[in-house]
Amino acid sequence: MNDMITVRGFVASEVKSSTTTRGTSTASFRLGTTERRYDRASNTWVDGNTNWYTVQSFRYLAGHVGCSVKKGQRVIVVGKLRLRQWEHEGRVYHVAEIDAESVGHDLMCGSANFTRMNGTSAPAGSAPPVETVSAHEDSPGWESDDEDEQVPPEHESVTTGLEEDGTGTLMVDTTTGELVGAGA
Repeated sequence: MNDMITVRGFVASEVKSSTTTRGTSTASFRLGTTERRYDRASNTWVDGNTNWYTVQSFRYLAGHVGCSVKKGQRVIVVGKLRLRQWEHEGRVYHVAEIDAESVGHDLMCGSANFTRMNGTSAPAGSAPPVETVSAHEDSPGWESDDEDEQVPPEHESVTTGLEEDGTGTLMVDTTTGELVGAGA
């Protein structure tokens, strides 16, 4: 079976990170999804059955999962469903695995702070790449010798227009990409 699915649930185990003999990064965790329904007879929400999946990720996604996902958090996983079975001592076992293509926090249950990595993902210990964000043509930018590369100055805050008419501003830390304040 090679079906794409989207599953929303809770991380039920610590993330196990490793590297294959060929040097590919991997990360896996157990994901539980519990059905909830409203019982009109008792006027309460009740839990149904829990389905269990092993979520596997590889390469850059594995590194990001290892750094970002923790036991107990609510996540959304998109990937390929694989149903496997094996026999041990005369008993047949079944497992549902998801080869993840995307993993993210479920923002219905909390908030998250996203840090964008470049297309090849920065190696551990290096500074995260920063993108130029401009909501208005007249917003300040950065100058660079290379026309294709926009590099901000080290650890500086810049003001970026919020609306097309230029009525609002947003202060953004160029090192982290985080909101640091709002101006008039």
